[in-house]
Amino acid sequence: MDSAFLLLLGSSLVRFLSRDQGQPRTAWVVALFSAFGVLYVLGRLLAPAPRPGARPTARHLVWLGAVCTVWGGLLVLAPSATWCAMPLLFTGLQALPARTAVPLAAALTVLVVASELRVARGGPGGHGALNPNVVVAPLAIATVATAVLVHLRRQAARQRVLIDDLVRTRRELAATERRAGVLAERQRLSTEIHDTLAQGLSSQRMLLQAADRMWSAEPDTARRHVRDAAAIASRNLVEARRFVQDLAPADLTERTLAQALRALAERASGEGLTVDFRLDGAPGPLPERVAAALLRIAQGALANVREHAWATRAALTLTCLDDQISLDIADNGRGFDADRHPAPDGDRGHGLPAMRVRARQSGGALTVESTPGEGTVVSASVPLTPPVPLAP
Repeated sequence: MDSAFLLLLGSSLVRFLSRDQGQPRTAWVVALFSAFGVLYVLGRLLAPAPRPGARPTARHLVWLGAVCTVWGGLLVLAPSATWCAMPLLFTGLQALPARTAVPLAAALTVLVVASELRVARGGPGGHGALNPNVVVAPLAIATVATAVLVHLRRQAARQRVLIDDLVRTRRELAATERRAGVLAERQRLSTEIHDTLAQGLSSQRMLLQAADRMWSAEPDTARRHVRDAAAIASRNLVEARRFVQDLAPADLTERTLAQALRALAERASGEGLTVDFRLDGAPGPLPERVAAALLRIAQGALANVREHAWATRAALTLTCLDDQISLDIADNGRGFDADRHPAPDGDRGHGLPAMRVRARQSGGALTVESTPGEGTVVSASVPLTPPVPLAP
């Protein structure tokens, strides 16, 4: 737009000099042309147009009024400056609201038509012949330019509204995701505490209560219970430290999942309960989150067996296939009606619900099969991403 203005200004000055050279007012007109160009350039630098959608500043309005006034005076002395109105028209329409820009465009168009008619009737630089295009062309060009620019302004305004809505929606989505992340992290911390510290404290309480009952009658058994409680306290301390560091199971620090499950079965075996571990298949490297989830599921299931099932035997079975890994925890306890009571420890809000959450977060699923008097089987399966074949 600025280049078009300077080009039209230069061509208007050349046309004036070629037709009206030698007249007494030539020097004044050339000076006015120069002032007009300098004023336009300085205004574009010192009073730039406002951003789309923003109100024009007072400095910009003063500059626009001054430029239009100088152009009007120049038009009286040199009708060749008529077409410099086009850049002014675009500048005004872009900077001003539509209710102000449209009247401005109409006023500029009227001045252009009047100047052209004056030239056609024999005014300064005129030829005395009336050409209908001098009336139709400015009106048509101004109308089309005004309609196009007003349409573009309205479209830009709608786009700004859409962009604002999009930005607001993204912010709300980000806030929702943050809240969901906080809730998920709280749930994860809850299940971690339940499967480690809470289960260990529950076992210690049971052992210490048993030791208190047997302290006089069976002191050796009572001392063994106390030693077992101390061992559980030591493991809980390790878990607590690991919990503070990175929430990874301490048993998986230097062990594979199979080794950690075998050690868990040995620890869970004791007076009145025998836990066996079976491995079916060759386990390959597992993602840390999958191994941690299966170990925590096993810990939670054995805690339920110990506290609720009244079982004498339990078995941990880890099955490794090419596309999935599954863990089964079976016991010969009293069982329950899985259809009517899906979570025998539902009053505490953990246990089976926490296991299901762990399995789902790992991309797998957890199922429970139980019948009153016939034991319970908890199965967790997690799909594994198949290895990508290497190119020959």
